[in-house]
Amino acid sequence: MADEMPIQGKVMDMKTVVAAPEAFDALTRLVDTAGKYVAIHAEESRKREALRTYRDTEIATIRAAEVTLQRYFDEAFLERREVFQSLFRAMDHALETGDTQGLNTVVSGIVDVAKDSPLAAAGDLAKLRAAFDDPNQVWSF
Repeated sequence: MADEMPIQGKVMDMKTVVAAPEAFDALTRLVDTAGKYVAIHAEESRKREALRTYRDTEIATIRAAEVTLQRYFDEAFLERREVFQSLFRAMDHALETGDTQGLNTVVSGIVDVAKDSPLAAAGDLAKLRAAFDDPNQVWSF
């Protein structure tokens, strides 16, 4: 510390460095920019919440459909019960871990099993399978 040079210079009055109009302009920019930041932050937070709500709604829809389908399979295919239970456990795991590829694979497996069932008569499962394989498919429930 003894070797350090003391700070030298002249203390300047702020008015000589920045004029009042410039300071007011800086204050205006600061307020405007902070306001924009707060608005953008609020909007992005709202979007994230909307996405969480959408995700939760879609998962609830999947789980409700799962219960109905599982009951149907349990009644229609007593001999295949373990296969279906395994597929639905895998689907639950994919949903819990956010594994979209795993979910797609499991649902495709369920569709394949359903093709050879009385459920196949209820609709065109080939179209459903093609929809699952289409990455641009938009699902609405």
